[in-house]
Amino acid sequence: MNGILGKKIGMTNIFDKDGYFVPVTVIEAGPCYVLGTKTQEKEGYQAVILGYGELKPEKAKKPQKAWFGKLKMAPKRMIKEIRTDKAAEYKVGDKISIKIFKAGDYVDVSGTTKGKGFQGVVRRWKWKGGDRGHGSMFHRAPGSIGASSDPSRVFKGHPLPGHMGAKKRTIQNLEIVDVNEEKGLLLIKGAVPGHKNSYVLIRHAKKIAPQREEKSDNEPAKDKGQKK
Repeated sequence: MNGILGKKIGMTNIFDKDGYFVPVTVIEAGPCYVLGTKTQEKEGYQAVILGYGELKPEKAKKPQKAWFGKLKMAPKRMIKEIRTDKAAEYKVGDKISIKIFKAGDYVDVSGTTKGKGFQGVVRRWKWKGGDRGHGSMFHRAPGSIGASSDPSRVFKGHPLPGHMGAKKRTIQNLEIVDVNEEKGLLLIKGAVPGHKNSYVLIRHAKKIAPQREEKSDNEPAKDKGQKK
């Protein structure tokens, strides 16, 4: 399995073994349960359906109650598909824990960003705005958005006021600083999308392969910023 579901607890900071100050995001990851699989023969791709978080039965919809009733499991709050070439190895009811990660691995974290509501162009698009002097009548207004008589229309994609935030975003190549298997917590360096108690998807980084081999003490450390 190359991913797991979790809940963002918040942010804090720690000191690493070299004494450096490291800001981290604490994520309560798993345990997740396998709810089903997708096969190449039937669906055209391989994936594992994971469920995480308890959902009160009275809040579950009728289709959800029927589905989880067949599985003989309590309804789950978050359900996601994770594509993997080893989907056939998993069965309904299998438990996925954070043991699939270790300190030093790099992950991609997906979540929904904080919602900011309706915002103007100054905050939404970082526009400068107009003069702030007395009588200017043009402080934070967007100004002219047209193109005079030709072509006499607003071009598609022009920045305008509107709803800000609450969009799915993925932050890539975040390093796992620590894995607390006893409490089921992941400490990930840096920030991840979403507010406190929001649900996130953690997967092994696509661009950086996991380091599974321990380096010997005699091997010189490689500078992260050094180019090959």
